[in-house]
Amino acid sequence: MIAINAEIINFLNRTFGYRLTGDYYNVIAMWEDWWRGFNEPFHRIKVNNGEVCRSRDMYTMKMAKKICEDWASILINDKTFIKVNDDCTSRFLLGDTENGGVLGSNNFWEQINDLMERMMWSGTAAVVIRLKNAAVSENGSIIPDGRTRIDLNYIDAQNIIPLTVDNGTITEAAFCSDVCIKGINKIYLEIHRLDGNEYVIENHLFTADKSGTMLIKEDVLPSGVPSVLHTGSSVPWFAICKPAVVNSIKNNNGMGCAVFANAIDNLKGVDIAYNNLNSDLWLGQKKVFMSRSLIEDFMGKKITPDEVAQQLFYYITSSAEDTDGKPLVTEHNPDLRVKDNVDGIQAQLDYLSFKVGFGTKHYQFNAGSIVTATQYTGDKQDLVQNAHKHFIRVEGFLHDLVKSLLHIGKSFIDSSINDEAAISVTFDQSPLIDENAERERDRADVSGGIMAKWEYRAKWYGESEEEAKENIPSDDDTADMYPNGADFE
Repeated sequence: MIAINAEIINFLNRTFGYRLTGDYYNVIAMWEDWWRGFNEPFHRIKVNNGEVCRSRDMYTMKMAKKICEDWASILINDKTFIKVNDDCTSRFLLGDTENGGVLGSNNFWEQINDLMERMMWSGTAAVVIRLKNAAVSENGSIIPDGRTRIDLNYIDAQNIIPLTVDNGTITEAAFCSDVCIKGINKIYLEIHRLDGNEYVIENHLFTADKSGTMLIKEDVLPSGVPSVLHTGSSVPWFAICKPAVVNSIKNNNGMGCAVFANAIDNLKGVDIAYNNLNSDLWLGQKKVFMSRSLIEDFMGKKITPDEVAQQLFYYITSSAEDTDGKPLVTEHNPDLRVKDNVDGIQAQLDYLSFKVGFGTKHYQFNAGSIVTATQYTGDKQDLVQNAHKHFIRVEGFLHDLVKSLLHIGKSFIDSSINDEAAISVTFDQSPLIDENAERERDRADVSGGIMAKWEYRAKWYGESEEEAKENIPSDDDTADMYPNGADFE
């Protein structure tokens, strides 16, 4: 992708007079290596036994991907939802079913979870809005039509080229997409530029070589795709999200950084410790050094050992006379150092989880190491604080995306849509909360008169206010209210 980016950047510089550079994409490529679990300069190691130098791949725990997966699951999951305070507008966005509307037709919640993981390793993610079946005039203006459909495209940092950045916010950008048309690799480029107070979208299509790393020529756009599209508004047709991590890398051009960008040394430490464990297990195999004379019959013919014996035995002399009084058979039983290696892995995991915002006790390599809920809640403070920082970023991103969708829907699909409707985003907080401890606190509040009994039932049993008040037991039968065994004095 780096080679493609370089050629796309050269095209943008020639066409529009930009002075863009592609150096930052080298950094993104390095983060991708760690996310995939193999950074060749580090994980391809050389082993020298004094005679022969060989190379092998290091054992790796692939923790960068695990970190990104965990953050994505915290930020977006099946309990995350968007609410729009207008029935018609809500149906347009969410539909009448659980997976309807614009978001449902674009498989939004599954795709956005994947995009959050990609954002965490690449530092930046975008959702780009496109129209299907749109009627466009000769001058590139969109003609409103109820048959028009919205298509969402989910893009990570490798395919985002910022053009204009205002106070850290990307206001103009080019987006690249890999496409395959009749077996031929293509690069689709769409450029979102502000012309006065209007976003203008330019579309380009390039043929790539078979490897997909070099551009060959610019192609004619497919039927129905205009070369220039006038949106008629300053509302962007894209939304960009970045992790809540300050980017300390120079010349980042408004792009974010990977959540593990400042923890590369700790990722290395984890893999070194893990490699030591696996290497010791491999090298710790029992060996028996023995004279070659022991595998010869009385005629001097070699007796071929079986497969196990070939692995177990190592032959060091050709005859009994070569031993010089040394034993014909010597055993070697190396120490596996399992405990030392496991302790080393855990220490490195603690450093790593702290650096990426989870706190020091998020990962436990030893499954037998149990941490109580109370203790773990205390160790969660870093996770809670950092999660809320990320929530703010993601909420703003989702809000901007929905506002753009509603504006486009009202302007070109259905004029009854209210693009000023109130939008709210609800996140799942359960990964950050010790539910048992919170429940005990609420029970104490009920006992102390701070929380009403019906409030407790509504919160913990999912009852409405009316249902909770009806189900409050009499004073002499409070056990029915707390079936799990609460007892208030």
